[in-house]
Amino acid sequence: MKIALSATAPNLDAEVDPRFGRCQYFVIVDPQSMELDAVDNSNAMAAGGAGISTAQMIASKGVEVVITGNCGPNAYQTLSAAGIQVVTGVSGSIKDAIEAFKAGRFKSSAQPSVGSHYGMGGGMGSGMGMGRGMGRGMGRGMGMGMGPGIMPQAAPSAMSAEQEIEALKSQAQTLGQQLNEIQRRLEELEKGR
Repeated sequence: MKIALSATAPNLDAEVDPRFGRCQYFVIVDPQSMELDAVDNSNAMAAGGAGISTAQMIASKGVEVVITGNCGPNAYQTLSAAGIQVVTGVSGSIKDAIEAFKAGRFKSSAQPSVGSHYGMGGGMGSGMGMGRGMGRGMGRGMGMGMGPGIMPQAAPSAMSAEQEIEALKSQAQTLGQQLNEIQRRLEELEKGR
């Protein structure tokens, strides 16, 4: 059996990325042997259709279960059509998520956890050139697709209270990381004046 986890980095110490279609990496692992394959998500910066393209890529890897923070309707439908179970509302480290899966603490989601276009647009840092872009607008972007005050577009019944708490914790952690990156960059720029 193979499971795929949306990840912020290509290793077991990475955090579960709250986005499915626009995560940077997937860690694909056999939970029995712990054989690991890290995959770059080439669809992360796609102009559109990232959820569907990412779901098709994951399906081509022979994955049976996807573990992520959130999954939109197009990706969810594509994964479900391929017979892949989707587990949403997950946060924390990849390693801990695998252990929780092995212990049977996750159950498949019955529907998408967020509305369409959740991981896109208006987010802080989306293409703002902060990061290691050598000042030419090629920065990491750090965009999580959710600008200040924009909450996931899930219908209230789309997530259990526990799943919503986990999703919000993950969102808060992501926003905290973005804020730290912004503050670090501001300090760098102010020192360089």
